[in-house]
Amino acid sequence: MIKKRVGNFLTFFCFFLSFQCLIAQGNQENKRLLSKLLPEIQKRYDVVFSYVDNTLDTVLVTPIKKTISLRDLLNGFESETNLRFTIINKRYIAITVFKDQIQELDEVYLTEYIASGISTNRTGQITVKPKNFSILPGVTEPDVLLTIQALPGISSVNETVSNINIRGGTNDQNILLWDDIKMYQSGHFFGLISAFNPYFLKKVTVTKNGTSAQHGDGVSGMIQMDLDQHVNDSLIAGAGMNFIHVDGFAKVQLNKKMEVQVSARRSITDVFETPTYAIYFDRIFQDTDITNNNQDTNSTTTTNRDFYFYDMSTKFIYDISKTDNLQFSFLNIFNDLSYTEEATLNNRRQAVNSGITQRNLATGLTYNREWNPAFSTQVQLYTSNYNLEATNFNITDNQRLFQENDLADSAIRLHTNYRIDENFTLETGYQFSEIGITNIQDVSNPQFRSERKDVMRTHALYSEVHYFSDSYRTMLTFGIRGNRYGKIDKFRFEPRLNFRQQFSDYFSVLVLGEFKSQAISQVIDLQNDFLGIEKRRWTLANGTSVPLIESKQASVGVQYNKNNLLITAEAYIKEVDGITTRSQGFQNQFQFVNAVGSYKTYGIDVLFNKKWRDLNTWLSYSVSKNEYKFTSLNSGNPFPNNIDITHNFTLGATYSWKNFEFSLGTNYRSGIPNTTVGTPNLTNGEINYNAPNAANLEDYFRTDFSATYRLTLSKKKKIYSKIGLSIWNIFDQQNVLNEYYNLDNEVVSQIQNRALGITPNLSFRLDF
Repeated sequence: MIKKRVGNFLTFFCFFLSFQCLIAQGNQENKRLLSKLLPEIQKRYDVVFSYVDNTLDTVLVTPIKKTISLRDLLNGFESETNLRFTIINKRYIAITVFKDQIQELDEVYLTEYIASGISTNRTGQITVKPKNFSILPGVTEPDVLLTIQALPGISSVNETVSNINIRGGTNDQNILLWDDIKMYQSGHFFGLISAFNPYFLKKVTVTKNGTSAQHGDGVSGMIQMDLDQHVNDSLIAGAGMNFIHVDGFAKVQLNKKMEVQVSARRSITDVFETPTYAIYFDRIFQDTDITNNNQDTNSTTTTNRDFYFYDMSTKFIYDISKTDNLQFSFLNIFNDLSYTEEATLNNRRQAVNSGITQRNLATGLTYNREWNPAFSTQVQLYTSNYNLEATNFNITDNQRLFQENDLADSAIRLHTNYRIDENFTLETGYQFSEIGITNIQDVSNPQFRSERKDVMRTHALYSEVHYFSDSYRTMLTFGIRGNRYGKIDKFRFEPRLNFRQQFSDYFSVLVLGEFKSQAISQVIDLQNDFLGIEKRRWTLANGTSVPLIESKQASVGVQYNKNNLLITAEAYIKEVDGITTRSQGFQNQFQFVNAVGSYKTYGIDVLFNKKWRDLNTWLSYSVSKNEYKFTSLNSGNPFPNNIDITHNFTLGATYSWKNFEFSLGTNYRSGIPNTTVGTPNLTNGEINYNAPNAANLEDYFRTDFSATYRLTLSKKKKIYSKIGLSIWNIFDQQNVLNEYYNLDNEVVSQIQNRALGITPNLSFRLDF
């Protein structure tokens, strides 16, 4: 078995090294992509560019001279490209195409937000561009779901990428889109690593409020991962390796109109057991069947633990003509864990195999048509299938438990974009989706089988208008979305608002609001479901015990940006109704109660970001209050949310010196609520709990460090390498992520789940 795995691994790694052979065939001119020069220009001249991303995808220009004026520089760019650079005021410059002045301007500010590759835009969204990503404390690679946790208002109470909490919401209340396809699995290693290869992505957009009307679901937030939409002008490839996995990607132009993009990543954990893997394993599998079996009276031991993961993605792009574009996308995410349990019963040594697999398979087809410079359409079809299976053997009871959670999502979307004039744009569309969820539970002794399948069909119509003033100081987007949920026979009307007013070159105000709903959520039946590892399962609303989740949110923010100082502050209030106790993961007196309620959260997100040449510093702070209200629980009185974090504070800095880059940061947050046990511990054979979530865990504190060194291997062939070192939790702080109580033989025991201790990682990367 090991020899086979080693052979597969070597084949996989040789595939990455073969990229170098492709590079030798390229012959690049002595020019640079304009998109990569813009950050340098902005820093030098203290200006900000606005443009449509696709406009600069393939634009090459002559490198700038240090002594040239800004106006001469822009004139030079105009003379060698098909672009027009319009100076709106002293600081803002619009980039458009000469053949289309009607072209809509992008709303992204290219100024750095915390780190290179992260930016904020005029609509309050955060954009991460992995190819421009520099470094963050404890992170040398652009793991997008880990990177966005550095932003105010976004955290993970259990320190994973598969449980991202946006303004007090649970992870299943986020909509996750990969190339506009809904995804239902987000993590490898059951949550410690993002399941999406960041080097294959073009950009990632995070929306906390004011979502476009064309997007449904995600009552807490949206994470949108976009791939390239048009053919690149040259080969782009890369390969890398760290203490957890090896990966590679290539974007190969077949001709001027067609391109194939491939990406693959696989763990090395079943071939080489690194120190990082050992720490990850102990962290993610603590208090699960894998570790708990060692504690029973029959001396059950776990051996032959075999774990691996991989993801593979492909995209085919066909620019049929200047007005027609066809795209096909494919993604496969896979996790697998198997192990052997051994025990001695009746003087006989017995062994059984248990395990769990998790997969998300997605395909999508998109056709874009530009009928004229003012009107375009898009048609998209996709399928996304999620599957979670677990087989758990109990040697003592001679019992086998099989569990499965299967989800199939198919959808079609029609979208139109009409530019009325230079100030107004109208977008409309229709979406249809069908989601089927099957839950299976099969027990061998005594024999029992339960299988249930539910289907939800949803129709949605939406329309929104965008207004841009001539000076671009005023921007308004107002949208309306109507969702018709077939199974529960319910219609939901959802207005959306996004308004920005710039009062000076440096100061602006942002007002956002939205109504949203979703018919799908994750629930926990028992804490030891699916081996206690991935215990959440997807389920559909039924209108009674699992209602439609509905939310409304409003926020007001300000932004100040001058002299490399960025200050943002946003106050918000959000109410979410239709949640269930099963979706919140209670481990107290409400663990086996099925009740319906709501939560309300409000707070302020603040960011200070200051740059001094090669030094970049930031401070982010969030203060919030998050409370449940279940009319049938706690006498109907509100009580703290399981993921209520009153204070969340991050301080960090990045310093560049020659080819080196260093980053150091500290994260502090208040301890999450927990429920303590009263005296006596037992009442009528049950744990005697105190008031729900009336206490708090100890505060969370962590300091991280990372460093990278960049080396140019070949300027002519443009081959670069990067070596990275990261240390997570350098002071080895013993943070408690969760605390609860178990009852065993009339004995109440306290159980604590701890965060990662000091965790080093080393990475090496080649980019072509």
